[in-house]
Amino acid sequence: MSASKQEREIETHIPERMDRLPWSRWHVRIITALGTSWLLDGLEVTFVGSLSGVLESKHGLSLTDPQVTAAATIYLAGAVCGALFFGHLTDRLGRKKLFLVTLATYSVATICTALSMNFFFFAFCRFFTGLGIGGEYAAINSAVDELIPGKVRGTVDLFVNATFWIGATVGSIAAFILLGGHGLPLDKSWRYAFGIGGALGLGVLLLRLKVPGSPRWLMLRGKEEDANRVVDAIELEVKRTGKQITAPTDKKLELTTRDHTPFSDIFKNMVGENRTRSLLGLALMVGQSFFFNAVFFTYALIGKKFYHISDQSLPLQLLPFAIASFLGPLILGRLFDTIGRKPMITATYGIAGLMLAGVCYPFAHGTIGLRGLGICFAMIFFVASSAASAAYLTISEIFPLEMRAFAIAVFYAIGTLIGGVGAPLLFGELISTGSKVHVAEGWALGAALMLFAAAMEGWVGVEAAGQSLESVSKPLQSR
Repeated sequence: MSASKQEREIETHIPERMDRLPWSRWHVRIITALGTSWLLDGLEVTFVGSLSGVLESKHGLSLTDPQVTAAATIYLAGAVCGALFFGHLTDRLGRKKLFLVTLATYSVATICTALSMNFFFFAFCRFFTGLGIGGEYAAINSAVDELIPGKVRGTVDLFVNATFWIGATVGSIAAFILLGGHGLPLDKSWRYAFGIGGALGLGVLLLRLKVPGSPRWLMLRGKEEDANRVVDAIELEVKRTGKQITAPTDKKLELTTRDHTPFSDIFKNMVGENRTRSLLGLALMVGQSFFFNAVFFTYALIGKKFYHISDQSLPLQLLPFAIASFLGPLILGRLFDTIGRKPMITATYGIAGLMLAGVCYPFAHGTIGLRGLGICFAMIFFVASSAASAAYLTISEIFPLEMRAFAIAVFYAIGTLIGGVGAPLLFGELISTGSKVHVAEGWALGAALMLFAAAMEGWVGVEAAGQSLESVSKPLQSR
């Protein structure tokens, strides 16, 4: 083959050099700058869930129950569009460019949400907020996994995804303070809540300016000099801390560089060679998406409808869930690297599904109070949050470098359309019937989806613990 600027053959140690790095302060800084995506998403979800009562009142926008759930659906629809649009551009133009654009989109749209005067403008802003967050999922998951050593990738990835629940915790506390009459009128407090989220996003944007592009992506696009320069700088910083770096082996990754990967190659891989992996990713993403959106987006409405709690108390109902959901991956995350992906993903999905199924009967028959229900869901979320985080980790690992961000986007989009958009709409209707039995039937569906995902992982799951990304899924352009 004749070499050209767009397509030529190279040999590189870049993936091996990235994987042999010891954990360092450099990795901590990268995770701090990039991992905030989920924190901001958690903040958004909690704010809207906690503020639903105020938004329905005369102090908010006088929204109806269907409008509140429609706003949640519009946010998730924006996230689907953002994931697909920005996911493709992340693979085409690079990780760094896109994780700056997506965060800027989120921040501006969230600040504009605080200025809403009616449902239509509120919904418009929520769409663009979701657009930015959806793009973040694709850009950040791919960037994080390509920058983290393979031996700790599971632990780190689960922790990063779990920061969603730090945002949810902060959102619950902030919403409680803002709604609790602490010097702020209710008609202004919800606006401050959204303003805080947008301001935080702009602050994080400054941190990301110093994050380098992915060396793996740079080498793929024929920019190996830039890739080597990035890795040289990382290695130099690590050595300054006194840590030792093992020498690379003689074996190099051989690949043909291209300026982009055609859609035909991507879809041929997803529905052809990796068809079984695609079915696995679909099952994992749909299960966790339906589960969390069925509960988290609607729990405040359930508390208000069936247990008659006040608007001011709604934020605190979500706080135990958020704390338990963060502690789960924090405590269990290391096991995904030691015990392995396949047994841990199967176990977390299966246990969460069984526990959710166990809640349905007592709730439907009125034998469990709000406090008991909250304790049960906190225990369920402790396990289920690790399962949800592992779904993103799995998609990132089992598809090739050339299509990693787009694959994340595709399965996030499908999972969100079925679980994220469908669940709030479904539960909005179920809650409006005033029947606990109908709500319990919806939860039973969520439990079934989690159990099916557990079965799929046990059947065709891929063991990627401790392995390089390139060994788990060979690049399409490798020779």
